[in-house]
Order: sequence, then structure tokens, then C-alpha cells
Amino acid sequence: MQNTNLQSQFLLNPDITFLNFGSFGSCPKPVFEDYQAWQLKLESEPVQLIAVNGPQNLKQSRQALAQYINCYVDDVVYVTNPSYAINIIAKSLQLNEGDEILSTNLEYGALDRTWNFYCKKANAKYVRQPIQLPLVSKEKMIEDLFKGLSNRTKAIFIGQITSATALIFPVKEICAIAKSKGLLTIIDGAHVPGHIPLDLADMQADFYTGACHKWMCTPKGSSFLYAKKEVQHMLDPLIVSWGYEAAFPSGSQFIDYHQMQGTRDFSAFLTIPKAIQFLQENNWTAVAASCRKLSQSNYQRFCNLLGTEPLCPITDEFLGQMCSTPINTSEPEKLQRLLYEKYRIEIPVMRQDQQVLIRYSIQVFNTQQHLDTLYDALTEIIAETDLIQVP
Repeated sequence: MQNTNLQSQFLLNPDITFLNFGSFGSCPKPVFEDYQAWQLKLESEPVQLIAVNGPQNLKQSRQALAQYINCYVDDVVYVTNPSYAINIIAKSLQLNEGDEILSTNLEYGALDRTWNFYCKKANAKYVRQPIQLPLVSKEKMIEDLFKGLSNRTKAIFIGQITSATALIFPVKEICAIAKSKGLLTIIDGAHVPGHIPLDLADMQADFYTGACHKWMCTPKGSSFLYAKKEVQHMLDPLIVSWGYEAAFPSGSQFIDYHQMQGTRDFSAFLTIPKAIQFLQENNWTAVAASCRKLSQSNYQRFCNLLGTEPLCPITDEFLGQMCSTPINTSEPEKLQRLLYEKYRIEIPVMRQDQQVLIRYSIQVFNTQQHLDTLYDALTEIIAETDLIQVP
């Protein structure tokens, strides 16, 4: 049973069956009001908010985030999105000809493109190692990944929760193996904060990026980049600005290089403490558990309808509040628009190489009725069109 009081805290259009929190989260009212308050302060006295008080306000926000994800405050800096963070890393790695970045064939498409761009410039290689689906165990997943290892591998890049396939990967174990082999680890945790527990001190990744504007419910354009102190010197600023050879250094080159970049509205970053407070006051651990139960309990049902199979065992080890079901359609974009325009369902239908998947996300405002609405819509589309082929 979903909490009706919490449902009412979100600003989403009630006429839309919103099953896409994984792409873009939604701010609850207290967080959005905090966002507007910061924006009002910015417009009423921009010099004071940005130039005078900006560094201190940002540090206070980072302190709340650092406590939430268990890292040192000056080891994490705000960025607009994980793609920005990965660009900082990829541009700074100083790849040489023949170097390899080991990844999987299930990563987020924008970041595949990022690595391809920088690898091509250096005549290096981005290795999209195939991972066998459905997953059967984390040991087999790890075995599949490290089949792509070579003596040219420089770093491992992997998502903790994949985008199109919505799978939780065993990144702590992968980081430990990589460290034993002297490899850098770069983790895309876009879907992790506020979704499943995150403990960066325990994980021991070299670099980690997460989005706060998904499951942490903050305004759009608020994410973070974490770097272990030992590797921070590797990261050049993506935008060279006042933090380079700073007149008044903060004591952390990492913060100076990546925090202050001229005039920009960083109000979204300053809402992080309010968002964390909202999650804690509303027992988000229990909320997330309820959402996982609803998400997972419907997974096989949708696979049966579409004539496909789950991508993994239906357990918390591999799945959170999202499930991706393989779907046989040659026109995923047309199907997605039909679901939205006719049935008023907001849900992604995504291509992952040759496969197509439909992914629903479950947040506190979602109910069984929302998934029934999706089920009925897909049933009707199967019966009345040729958009979906059921074996």
C-alpha cells in the first residue's frame, strides 16, 4: 500500500501514468520550494549568492551529501549530470595509443559515445565486453566482464545500475578485483543515490558519479563526481576558470578546479540537504523496499504478456525499483509515442544494440493500478496493431 500523503507531495501531472522516474525524477513540494527559495535569493542578490557566499553554501551542501554517501566532503564536487562527470575523467586520463577501457555492452549510450570519442582521439580502444543475459549470478557476470581484460587495459568503466536493462551490477567486487590488478575503476552510479544504499568508503571505487535528480528527488541538473584523494590530481578542469591557479585556494585543488566556473545557477546543488532531510523524515528505506516489492512482483507478469523472459533472477541482488522487459517491436519510438499520446503513459521503450526493452520505474506515488494501466494498454496494442510481436 502506497503512502497517499507522500503521493500528494509530488508535482507530477495526475492525468499521466508516470512510470519513468528512472529517466527524470520529480521534486516533492518541500524540495521544490527550497529550490525556488534559492533561486529567489540568487535573483535578489546574485553577487552575494554566487561570488561571496557561493563556496561556503556549496560546501555546506556537499557536507550533507558526503555524509549521505559516506565520503570526505572535499572528495566530492557537484556537476550537472553524470555525462559531464565522465567527460572530465575521460578527457583527463591521457590515453595512449593501444590503451583499452574495459566496459560492458550494457552501458548508457551517451557514455558509450563519450568513451568512443576520447578513445578514437587517442587511437585507444573502448571494449564493450558482452555480458550474457539473462544474468544467472554475480560470479558469472564478473567472469563475463573480465574475459575482456588484456595487458593493455588501463581502466574499468561500468554502471552500478544499468540504464536500459535496469540491472544491478556487483561493483564492489569488481572494484576489488580491479585494484588487485592495478586498474583504475570508474563507476557510473546515475541511478543509485536514493535508490539503493551507497557507501563510497566501502566500495573503494577510484571515481564515482551519481545523479541526485533521479531517485534522490532533487531539481534537474544536480549530480556529483567523487574521486579518491589519490587520483584527484589526474583530473583536469573541463572548464578552465577561476579555480585554476586560484588567487584564494580552498585547500583542495579538486574543488578549486571543478566547483566555480563563472556565472551559472547552482541553486539545484543547494537543495541537496533539503532532499536528504525529506528522504530521512519519510523513512525512505521503507519506501524503497515497498517500491521494490511492487516492481519485482509484476516483472514476470509483463514478461509473460510479451512472450519474453526476465533479464535476471527477480531478487534484490539484481533489481531495485526498475524492471526492464524485452519487447519484440521494430518501431520502439512509435510504440513509446503511442503509449503516451493515446494511453497517457510516460514510459521509455529503449534500444540496447539489437534488443528493445520497455522499462518501468516505481516510486512512492505509483500503485498497482498504474502497472495495470500499462498492462491493459499493452494488451490492447498487441490485439489491435502489429507494433508488438508476441512469439
